[in-house]
Amino acid sequence: MNKKAIVIVLDSVGIGELPDAANYGDKGADTLGHIINTCHPKLPHLMELGLANIDGASFPGRVDAPKGCFGKLREVSAGKDTTTGHWEIAGVQLAQAFPTFPNGFPQDFIERFEKAVGRGTLGNKPASGTAILDELGEEHIRTGKLIVYTSADSVLQIAAHEEAFGLERLYDLCKLAFKLVQPYNIARVIARPFVGTCAADFTRTTNRHDYAVPAPQPTLLDKMVVAGGSVYAVGKIADIFAHRGITKHYAAGGLDKLVDATKQAVADAPDNTIVFTNFVDFDSSYGHRRDIQGYGEALEYFDSRLPEITALLRPDDLLLMTADHGNDPSWSGTDHTREKIPVLFSGAGIECKQLKPMQTFADIGQTIADYMKIEPTLTGIKADLF
Repeated sequence: MNKKAIVIVLDSVGIGELPDAANYGDKGADTLGHIINTCHPKLPHLMELGLANIDGASFPGRVDAPKGCFGKLREVSAGKDTTTGHWEIAGVQLAQAFPTFPNGFPQDFIERFEKAVGRGTLGNKPASGTAILDELGEEHIRTGKLIVYTSADSVLQIAAHEEAFGLERLYDLCKLAFKLVQPYNIARVIARPFVGTCAADFTRTTNRHDYAVPAPQPTLLDKMVVAGGSVYAVGKIADIFAHRGITKHYAAGGLDKLVDATKQAVADAPDNTIVFTNFVDFDSSYGHRRDIQGYGEALEYFDSRLPEITALLRPDDLLLMTADHGNDPSWSGTDHTREKIPVLFSGAGIECKQLKPMQTFADIGQTIADYMKIEPTLTGIKADLF
């Protein structure tokens, strides 16, 4: 099979509220609409593929002859987090959302964790990953206590100074924490190393590592590997899928390095490969920090480098760009927002057009499975690309 599928998730780049957004406090959220209409980033290559031509898009940029198939998807699974969105893209839907901890983690868990690691903790509350370093980073360095916090996602995050505490030591403690949180059904434990000398210059590093529960059913990635193909994962994709169904992993952080790693993965990948990248910075650096200007500039930067990726595509290769949820930087709070996601298919001789309404993120996985001629995913309906 002389073809590849390149799947790019622009993390949190939603395209407007889902019908049930009010249940999540997100009625009126529109990540792309609010960014584009406020900052006016130049996105010629995404627009050329039909981004603004998507039915209901609230921003300008329509083109007369789009060069891709374009549409939007709704999430069927409960929740609005990274794991749920990626699993549904890969064909696994969840009827019940992962638990979250808006008041911090149960005290009995904190006590067991502190006893297991032999040290105290700080925080134990929902917090911005940068704000909590400003608040507790210096005390962590002084006392050796671990910074424990969560977010709107089902995550236990543990921050420690990469040099004063030690990176491998942090990883070891996160592995232990992952075992201890199993009874609580938490989706991920995230190691959050940082550097700096004081609150004024603390910075999170790219050595983040996620410890995630595996999907309860076979995903698109599993089916690709079982069929004898390959899955090349870039960025945090391998962590999201608990390194299951992954044949090669490219660690990278930062938009520039993620573009470089994606290009390298596409160049390295043999035929019959899915290259799967998550561009986390849209979410972590701009959405959660409610930095609408920075988000717009990041989209503009990605768009400027998109031709470097498309230039690597061969005639039979398929490129898909999408998202996993929203994170409207104009919104209140720092949480994800419950939104539809855009889908832009290009390459492989597809017919350029508006796609028929797609009812679940899982339609993506089913479309890729059909294109790669492997066993269908458990849910979803393939898009009519040709």
